[in-house]
Amino acid sequence: MCGIIGYVGKKAASPILLEGLRRLEYRGYDSAGIAILQEADLLLRKKKGKIDSGLATLLQNEPIAGKIGIGHTRWATHGVPSDKNCHPHFDQSEKIAVVHNGVIENYDALKEKLLAAGHTFKSDTDTEVLAHLIGDFYKKQRKKNLTQAVCAALREVIGTYGIAVICADEPDKIVGARRGSPLIIGIGKGENFLASDANAIVAHTKRVVYLNDYDVATITAKRFDVQNLGTETANIQVSQLEFDSEDAVRGEHAHFMLKEIYEQPRTIENALRGRVDLKNATAKFGGLNLSEAELRSIDRIIIAASGTSWHAALVGEYLIEELAGIPVEVEFAHEFCYRNAPLKKNTVLLVLSQSGETADTLAALREAKRRGHKALAIVNVVGSTIAREVDGGIYMHAGPEIGVASTKAFVSTLTILSMLAIHLGRVRKLSAGHALQLLHALEALPKQIEKILAQNNSLKKIARKYAKADDFFFLGRGYTFPIALEGALKLKEISYIHAEGYSAAEMKHGPIALIDKKTPTVFLVPEDAMREKTMANLAMIRARKGPIIALATEGDKQIKKVADDVIFIPKTLEQLNPILASVPLQLFAYHIAVARGCDVDKPRNLAKSVTVE
Repeated sequence: MCGIIGYVGKKAASPILLEGLRRLEYRGYDSAGIAILQEADLLLRKKKGKIDSGLATLLQNEPIAGKIGIGHTRWATHGVPSDKNCHPHFDQSEKIAVVHNGVIENYDALKEKLLAAGHTFKSDTDTEVLAHLIGDFYKKQRKKNLTQAVCAALREVIGTYGIAVICADEPDKIVGARRGSPLIIGIGKGENFLASDANAIVAHTKRVVYLNDYDVATITAKRFDVQNLGTETANIQVSQLEFDSEDAVRGEHAHFMLKEIYEQPRTIENALRGRVDLKNATAKFGGLNLSEAELRSIDRIIIAASGTSWHAALVGEYLIEELAGIPVEVEFAHEFCYRNAPLKKNTVLLVLSQSGETADTLAALREAKRRGHKALAIVNVVGSTIAREVDGGIYMHAGPEIGVASTKAFVSTLTILSMLAIHLGRVRKLSAGHALQLLHALEALPKQIEKILAQNNSLKKIARKYAKADDFFFLGRGYTFPIALEGALKLKEISYIHAEGYSAAEMKHGPIALIDKKTPTVFLVPEDAMREKTMANLAMIRARKGPIIALATEGDKQIKKVADDVIFIPKTLEQLNPILASVPLQLFAYHIAVARGCDVDKPRNLAKSVTVE
């Protein structure tokens, strides 16, 4: 949520900041702004709305020159989206500017204290309070030092933050700090960067330092220094980014979401690469950091996640319980953190997060570790906070996912959960024959997904037929039940249509009252153990004249007789139906959203990475 970029070097800052903000806009697009030191003056330009129609136009009319600056694209927490609430914010003297991701929980108390001291505020944000607090400490110093003023202010703060600060009186430096909100340093030649996301700076450098909580960084054009608020010494490690700037470009596709849907065959190949061990009929992982004896000793797994990752976790529960015989419980990460769930000695926590920065999921991880339990993760972003704090984990290697509605990261997570279930099963009860069958089926998935993608035009036609509906149901059973939840989420996220996912059997216990001629139902009825049961549920909807869109396995002749429209997926093992079923539902939601004129990549009120509670 929200995006930060800072630049100090030899080049003009404004174009670098603006391009960086464009690459970060998927993290927040309520408003955007920059602050640049132009000679002795600290100048702001900020505007409500998306970057190209707001800030970029403003900068064309009112350009700023200067070689040091900070920028921000906002997802509103405190204060409505408006010009006045847009970042950066000045302190009282208007010599210090701050951009901020996160939430200052005690901003009311801090604001009252500053108001009593004569400060005046121009916005409704918690960030402006932080800017004034930094300015107040700076003003009181005998020997002015921006880094020390930032440290003093942050010691007064309760909450989360990723910040970048510049000061007119110290025109060669940017000060950044983080707690609970990601921030990285980009190391260049004669220039340095600060950003909340590597996408913003990968076109300029691939050498980065991921800051830890309570780190405070001071960067100039030639160097950077990092200290920690708690220990005064910081653990610094220079990392290399795994992707190129071209990976975060839309290319020939109309939207990032469509590009990422079409990348899924390669995404699965990347998830499988080097991990399929046919000789031993298992999957292998280099980063779990658990021996076979430790894996056998696990008597319970809790999977904690949020949003789309939570739906993947439900599939993971079915896979691990069936293939490995380990009891699994799926928790919303934000609920796990705040209830005293009993955890036995050999319970392991597994967290799922594309960004590796999801606030709720990170809190669940820390709670499990605080209680002495092993914590594992499946994440996409190398160097993310979750990746650095877990005891072991698995990277997706899916590449950057820019579309706010997750697609390729979801199927990558499902692929890895399938392999993990095989891996856990092989050290327990899973036969080599069954494991090999699953592994070969996993290897067949990329070509099968390409076959689904070839149906894009027919999927578009079906989507347009139902694009004016106000309500949808998505129904599945067994392994497809979580995909019904995910299909409904995708549709509501990007098209703003009210959609509900249910177990098909649950419909008769209440929701069937809502079925009528204007309410379509998407039925997931692939070839699996629950097909006949689900078909019986489908008949109940058909009897009430509800329009039916069925997702079925190729070769199913019966389904065309009972459904208004049919989407076919290739035949695979029951356990892998969720991966194949996800793809057409993503395209279905995408084409409905486009037909309704929605901004697919930047759906209203949403941001890509939820780094606040």
